[in-house]
Amino acid sequence: MRPRAAALLAALAGLAFMLAGCATPAPDEAPWTSGRLSVRIDADGERAAQSVSAAFELRGDGHGGELRLNSPLGTRMATARWAPGRALLDDGRGERAYDSLAALSQQALGEALPLEALPDWLAGRPWAGAPHEAAATGFAQLGWQVDLSRRAEGWIALHRARPPAVRVRVKLDDTP
Repeated sequence: MRPRAAALLAALAGLAFMLAGCATPAPDEAPWTSGRLSVRIDADGERAAQSVSAAFELRGDGHGGELRLNSPLGTRMATARWAPGRALLDDGRGERAYDSLAALSQQALGEALPLEALPDWLAGRPWAGAPHEAAATGFAQLGWQVDLSRRAEGWIALHRARPPAVRVRVKLDDTP
């Protein structure tokens, strides 16, 4: 996997890490959540399209935790760990530090993603920090469409149409 793709996947899978929600035990005591994640970022200007997928294991919440990304064959691709004011990414070429998960995604993608909203989105509800609009399959918030139509089956889809368009699909092993 290309280093930029691994960093992209780590950043976006870090978003999925927040599946545990805000009211979870301390990161070292929280149960692991696992599943699969695929991310597609359309080409934008001179930046080529990117597409990655991986299995993930995560625990903790938006304040602190750990995310492990594995290839389909089970090989560890990257590990992200974070705490307030610090996010670390180890993609096998060494560990790099960032001020936050948003900074990590900014570096990997060229833009920050709405990390604060993801715990709620993946729990099937709008984030309280911004207005939202109900939709037939879920809701729209912060420029993203959150499709919950298959959440009972463990599937969650996120889509942002603003360039570059981003599509994220998460398949949870166990639906909370």
